[in-house]
Amino acid sequence: MNFILKYKLTLIGIFIGGLAGFAYYYFIGCASGTCAITSKPLNSTAYGALMGALAFTSFKKEKSKN
Repeated sequence: MNFILKYKLTLIGIFIGGLAGFAYYYFIGCASGTCAITSKPLNSTAYGALMGALAFTSFKKEKSKN
């Protein structure tokens, strides 16, 4: 439970990014099948989850030791 509270923003970013990546595959995708990221739903979802995690961790505030 402590892990979830500590990495709450990162986990939310993974979830939202994964949903966005799958939605991109489903609605836009790649017609020819030669696109590296969007040709398979797993690739698109994983890439979206990674980008979501990176984006949401940039909002995390660092605690100062003053």
